Amino acid sequence: MARIQFNKVNKRYANGFHAVKDLNLEIRDKEFLVLLGPSGCGKSTTLNMIAGLEEVSDGELLFDDRIVNDAPPHKRDVAMVFQSYALYPHKSVYENIGFGLRMRRMDKAEIDRRVRDAATRLEITHLLDSRPGNLSGGQRQRVALGRAMVREPAVFLMDEPLSNLDAALRISMRAEIKELHRTMQTTFVFVTHDQAEALTLADRIVVMRDGVVQQIGTPDDIYERPRNTFVASFLGSPPINYLDGQIDTVDGGSLFRRGDLSLRLPPHVAERLAGQGGRHVTLGIRAEDVDERHQAGADNLLRARVKSVLPIGSDQYLGVHFDKQELYFRVGKDLAHKPGETVDLAVDLSRLHVFDPETSRSLIWEDGAAQ
Repeated sequence: MARIQFNKVNKRYANGFHAVKDLNLEIRDKEFLVLLGPSGCGKSTTLNMIAGLEEVSDGELLFDDRIVNDAPPHKRDVAMVFQSYALYPHKSVYENIGFGLRMRRMDKAEIDRRVRDAATRLEITHLLDSRPGNLSGGQRQRVALGRAMVREPAVFLMDEPLSNLDAALRISMRAEIKELHRTMQTTFVFVTHDQAEALTLADRIVVMRDGVVQQIGTPDDIYERPRNTFVASFLGSPPINYLDGQIDTVDGGSLFRRGDLSLRLPPHVAERLAGQGGRHVTLGIRAEDVDERHQAGADNLLRARVKSVLPIGSDQYLGVHFDKQELYFRVGKDLAHKPGETVDLAVDLSRLHVFDPETSRSLIWEDGAAQ
């Protein structure tokens, strides 16, 4: 069992930098939790506090209801996989995987069993006699995973372990790490700035910014019901589009208006904004939530001028100018466009997001995301 809890935890450095601020977080037993955010947001610092590599400035860090603020790393039953792999170049793969067990003076037969079992599961048995310098990036990553696996820890900690791999290999390694979690039934805490990694791996995601948790939820919660514009912008490719405008109340419903654009808000949005006609808001439209197939005169059309067409294989990114603003959408690869053309895009009204332009907080999902 490995349940980790942060109670009002802060991390301050001697130079005055406040890296993590009043962190309250429970990591559930056997959960795959991803800490997501840009560089400097506090995610690696949080991971290092779990590992015991960083001290807690104040607050409580608990493992299964036991305070571990002052417990040394070797007393925490955690194993860590680093971005750099940190393999010993003069040792074989076998020796690298089993090194930590030898330092603990484990029986040689048990070391051999664990090393070969990990190598089999990671499909690197044929590499056990090789040196790290003769391995590819993906193979070195598997060795680093194997070295952590043989510890049979209560908690697996991973600090951007896939960032040194090429795009295709990252996809296959995500699948392997997901399967590793399923078979090991161990608590995993994974740090990344890559939204795709977070969405594909996590049971829950913790989005951080400047040391503060912005939102905690399942991948679906985070993507579909973002609490603020930072969370909404951090996930999605291309990023979500924002339009400032105002709410108008018409015939018992609500419209978003900006210039010639008028979009009827769906019932669940109109209900949250009832009685707020004239209020200024920021509308969010995700890149994939438009379609060129529409009926003439429909009440969900955004007319814009094409600025750029960027094919990406399966789709294409369409850059458009609307009311002195540049927006990006994702459309089908078979649609033909040229810069300078005028295009009508049908907005999926059921998937609109609405934010307060002053606080950046969602006006419709404030209470909607699960914790």
